[in-house]
Amino acid sequence: MKTTNSLSQSHKILILNTLAFTVCFACWTLNGVLVTFLVDNGIFHWSVVQVGWLLGIPILTGSIMRLPIGILTDKYGGKYVFSLLLLLCSIPLFLLPYAHSFFMFALLSFFFGMVGTSFAVGIGYTSIWYPKEWQGRALGIFGMGNAGAAITTFLAPSLLNHFSVDDPQNGWKILPVIYAISLLVIGVAFLIFAKNKKIENNTKSVSQMLGSLKSARVWRFGAYYFLVFGCFVAYSQWLLPNFMNVYQTSLVMGGLFATLFSLPSGVIRAFGGYLSDKFGARKVMYWVLSSSVILSALLMIPKMEITTTGPGVLATKKGTITAVSNDNIKIGKTDFAVAQKKENLNESAIFPTSTSWQQVVVEQNQTVKKKELLAKGITVIKFDANMWVFLVLVILIGISWGIGKAAVYKHIPEYFPTEVGVVGGMVGMIGGLGGFFGPIIFGYLLTATGIWSSSWIFILIFSAICLIWMHFTILNIMKEKSPIFAKVIDTQ
Repeated sequence: MKTTNSLSQSHKILILNTLAFTVCFACWTLNGVLVTFLVDNGIFHWSVVQVGWLLGIPILTGSIMRLPIGILTDKYGGKYVFSLLLLLCSIPLFLLPYAHSFFMFALLSFFFGMVGTSFAVGIGYTSIWYPKEWQGRALGIFGMGNAGAAITTFLAPSLLNHFSVDDPQNGWKILPVIYAISLLVIGVAFLIFAKNKKIENNTKSVSQMLGSLKSARVWRFGAYYFLVFGCFVAYSQWLLPNFMNVYQTSLVMGGLFATLFSLPSGVIRAFGGYLSDKFGARKVMYWVLSSSVILSALLMIPKMEITTTGPGVLATKKGTITAVSNDNIKIGKTDFAVAQKKENLNESAIFPTSTSWQQVVVEQNQTVKKKELLAKGITVIKFDANMWVFLVLVILIGISWGIGKAAVYKHIPEYFPTEVGVVGGMVGMIGGLGGFFGPIIFGYLLTATGIWSSSWIFILIFSAICLIWMHFTILNIMKEKSPIFAKVIDTQ
């Protein structure tokens, strides 16, 4: 059990880590706002493809470099790795105002995208300061730094507009400098106030440290993190055009709705850590993956209108049609009522609605046989995919993923106590790649199907795969270790 003084020191490190990670995450997502502003205001004339690369390059760099940065953290300690990362990443941001070409902007974006590796540093550096019973909460609180994305979403557009009032062409250049100064200040604070700590007696070579990556468990955790973190990052970008296209919202309202998805997901991560400590990470992951399956199944139903054949009007006897109107057909003296189309006044129904009517297909003086069709039936089934219901479901799945992020990282220090940086870096890299490839996958699905909700079909399938994989892995372990293991599995 930790003493009060040692816990106080741990909490101080946790605060520094969380603050640094929040600033880094805000910088990591800077291009999403800045590049869009530069193109929309005609400052740079980049193509859609070039814009896509500029948005993706920092995400890609921050993802693929998490593993080597995690190794360095395990080897040399978090204080020096984090400080160096913060200070070095401020340099490309200071230089960004001098970029006058796509190549220079892309190159500098590649380098400042390294701030995305701060997650691998912070996970290893936070974990080593806390005992097992505190791991979930501590890592969950640290992970709240994801909310840095919301800081950029909220503040950056307003700051860009403000700086551009007096100088529309060059006002934007102040913003990356502000971000650079933030990194510089936090980096210096880290050097002054943080205390270095690394795994004791860690004499493993890099190849030995990488040996843990041969474990299938690492890749299973990576798959979970691809879903709960990678798809979270992907939808943080994807939801804005989704709302604008499907529900015709304005840019501001669509951005607000996207923030309502991302902000709670980042903040609730600490609660996910608490739940993982209290009930066990596996129970929490069962809940997270199951809810992801259910919610994505509801979200994948598109806004649609289906026209199909409905109940028609058949002649009950043979004869000649003596009168025809839109609402009535007469054979001899027998009348056959024809249902008319009714306007659907409920345009925002939560559940699917159906409307049926009939259309005359015969003419006056026509001879008809018994059971011959007089008026064909038409049924229209309409599903509005109510925007507010959609928004609530999106927020709920974001919250579920936020809890899942903490639960995934609760596993790592338990299974890999001496390789938290390496394994955490690898899992984080896989998750980060989900943020890079997610919008690309969603784009291909949208192009192939023409349906915006097709991305949720991918989420449903991937969530189900993760849930089945986890369940059968646990069943296999219980068969090997039972009956003793079955009694303790929920506490792990």
